[in-house]
Amino acid sequence: MKIKKGDLVKVTAGKDKGREGKVERAWIDKVLVPGVNQYKKHVKPQGEGRPGEIVTLARPLPVGNVALVCPKCKQQTRVGYKFNNEKKVRICRKCKNEI
Repeated sequence: MKIKKGDLVKVTAGKDKGREGKVERAWIDKVLVPGVNQYKKHVKPQGEGRPGEIVTLARPLPVGNVALVCPKCKQQTRVGYKFNNEKKVRICRKCKNEI
């Protein structure tokens, strides 16, 4: 996958368009970025010990709605690949440096 855990990404579509954050978790087709794509969930009371409340949750975003931000040139970029000593590495399409 082109976007991995710990990458800095920028949201390119949706209600949080333009916001940036680090990927906390990555699935095959979705990424979880804390502080982005947050929703409120109403939780019912559970017995006498726990009252009802409204909890804020971060939901995963589709990978197509985020773009990688290159750590070297600080620009929103696409990911390319090249081989270094029989090892496949990700590269920035704009500055051609390794990510």
